[in-house]
This record gives sequence, C-alpha cells and structure tokens, in this order.
Amino acid sequence: MPDDIVRWLTEHVHPLGTLTPGAPTQDLEPLGQALRGARIVGLGESTHGTSEFFRLKHRIVEFLVREEGFTTFAMEASQSAGHALDAYVRHGTGDPERLVARLGFWTWRTREMVDLVEWLRSHNRDLPEGRRVRFVGTDPQRCADSVEIVAAFLRRTVPERAGDARALEVLAQARPASLPDPDRALMRHAEEIARLVADHRERSEPCDGADEALEHARILVRAAELVTRPFAPPAGEDSVFAARDRYMAEAVTRLVDEDPGARVMVWAHNGHIAKSTYGEQVPTLGSRLHERYGDAYYALALFFGRGSFLARRGDDLQGPPVPHRIGTGIRSVEARLADAVRGDYYADLRTGTAPWLNTPQAQRSFGANVPRFVYRFHTAPLVPAQDYDGLAFVARSTCSHPLPGVEV
Repeated sequence: MPDDIVRWLTEHVHPLGTLTPGAPTQDLEPLGQALRGARIVGLGESTHGTSEFFRLKHRIVEFLVREEGFTTFAMEASQSAGHALDAYVRHGTGDPERLVARLGFWTWRTREMVDLVEWLRSHNRDLPEGRRVRFVGTDPQRCADSVEIVAAFLRRTVPERAGDARALEVLAQARPASLPDPDRALMRHAEEIARLVADHRERSEPCDGADEALEHARILVRAAELVTRPFAPPAGEDSVFAARDRYMAEAVTRLVDEDPGARVMVWAHNGHIAKSTYGEQVPTLGSRLHERYGDAYYALALFFGRGSFLARRGDDLQGPPVPHRIGTGIRSVEARLADAVRGDYYADLRTGTAPWLNTPQAQRSFGANVPRFVYRFHTAPLVPAQDYDGLAFVARSTCSHPLPGVEV
C-alpha cells in the first residue's frame, strides 16, 4: 500500500475523544456535517462481538437522534421480533432484556445492546408519539413471534383454517437455505395464508388485529422463501445471500419511501452496509441502497486494530461464543490505519483524494462464526472509497458482554 495513506489520514482524521455513550459530542460534529444530505446511514462493524463497536455506535445513535434528527433505528435482526422491541422503545411495553434476547442472534444478546435500547426508551418517554424513534428489524429470519401472531389470528377469525399455521412453525428457528426445496412448497403455503389474512382484512373491522396479522404473514412469506432456497449457487443475484440482503434493503426502503421525513440508521456488518458486493459478487444491502438513493446513503465502516472479540467456533451454530484474539498484523488495511494515526478516530472518505482510497486492499471481516485457528488470516476485498463513505477506527477491541441466563 502506498505511503500516501499516512499523509491523507494526518490531514483528514477527526480524533474521537471517547467511545462512552452519554459523553459530549463535539468530536462527532464532523460526522454530522458529512451526513447533512443523507437520509440513510449504514453503521457497520468488522466483528459482531466487539464491545467498543456497540458503545461507539450507541454514542453515534444518541448524536444522530438528538442533533441530526434521525427518526428510525433499523437493525440486522429479526423482523418478526423487532415489532415487540419497537413497542418497548416507543411505549415501554415488555422487558428489554427478554426482548433483546429474542432478536434472533446471539450477537445482539448483550449488555451493550440493552443499554442502547434503554436509552432509546428514555429518549422517547416524554415525547409525543409522532416524534418517537422507532426500532425496526430488517432480517426475515427467526419468526417465532410471527408464527404465534398469525396462528392466533386464524384461531380467532377462521377457526376451521387454524391448523394451516402448523406447517409454518418451522420458521420460528429455520435459517436461510436450511430447508431447500425446488418446489418452494412452504413458501406457497405461506403465501396462501397471507392471502387468507388479506381477504379477511378487507372484510373486517379496523380494530380486530388484521393489519398486524397481515404484516406478520408477509414476514413469514419472506422467511419461507429464504429457507427453501438452495445453498447453491453461492454467488450473484440468485444466491440465498443476495436474497437476504435484498429483503433487508426492501425493509429500509419501505421506511424511507413511506415517510418523506424519515432518516434511518441501519446497524449491520461491514459486509452488508458496503456499497459494492461481497463474497462472489453478491449484491449487498448497501449496494441496493446506494443504487436507489445515491449520496443520500452514507456507509460508515467500523474497524479495529488489535485485541479480542466474541464469535462461535467453526460451524458450531449452538455453542457459546468464545473470545478470539488477534494482533494488528501486516496484511490488512487495519494494520496501516493503526500505524498511520494513534488512537480512535473518524474519517470521511468523501473528502479529498488519494491513490490509496481507490486501490484494492484487504480488510478483516469476522461474522457470528469464525473458522478455527485460521481466522487471524481471514480477509475480504476492499476498495475504501468505493465500498464506504466513511470509517471509524477503534485502536483496541474487547469482547462484548453477553446477557446471563435470559429466557427467550
């Protein structure tokens, strides 16, 4: 990598005084200026198990809500369970730890996430309904709430069809491509139930829960489409990975297009919020938002230098996440970011020009699971200015703090 990265960063970085939520926000004002024309900001992360990423994004959310007028917090989390957490954030309904634990993934079952959710509730408490920040899940997976709500609606309104919901119970925990079926029988069954709910809605009173049931029935259709897709091909527009990102992008698009005043914060992995593709040319959530909204979408990647993070080992989908440690290394862009400027900082990649911004490089990328032993060498392609609009760099990562013993 050319040495112009040092010169460019020296001129363009904005040091972050703290990662602690609730602190003064003068150091975040350059980010606010960069977002003045944006309606959507993607808040990325190179690992799902870093406490500092949770804390910094919590701090950014506070700033964007209070100072920049952002209205909606959307997350790479269960679209189904997100409805109940939204009820807590806006109206104080339910227990926040239990609701966070139901978001579908171990990655969000953390003390840090509960702290953020409780801040959103505190912010909303004394505001009129129209000014309260919403919480929205974007991922059509882990649909236990939707199965329960649709089944209850059928039992109440069309009891002779109540048994039809049993076939959808598998969607409570099923993962994408876990039930491959070229005939998509489960999806067609979910579509039939959605039509049944929609027909009843046309004939029913507005207060009988049909609107809520229809929303959840449509989530089940999307979930069924994902789980019945084959794992192969793993590349391109037809892959199950592309379908998942497409559904997440559509969830954000609905938020923006249905409310001209909406400004949306999207929390997801760096791989999802990037403006290009990932893996084998898989279109991302961020690439779809960038294609639709142009510079009104701002992708902020979060990187770290060295330390530890939580992840599950290998292909284990049930075991507990465990600490994984990594040094700064020499192979990735993070190594040069750490060497160029000390400490924690933010940089707007739309500002100024330099060869390194458009030079292919490698970034570290860790998901909910990482391969045993060789995870230290796992990188993904990166062209900084093409993939992201800004970056925040945290010098040291420590493990996030899982919630103890939460019943879900």
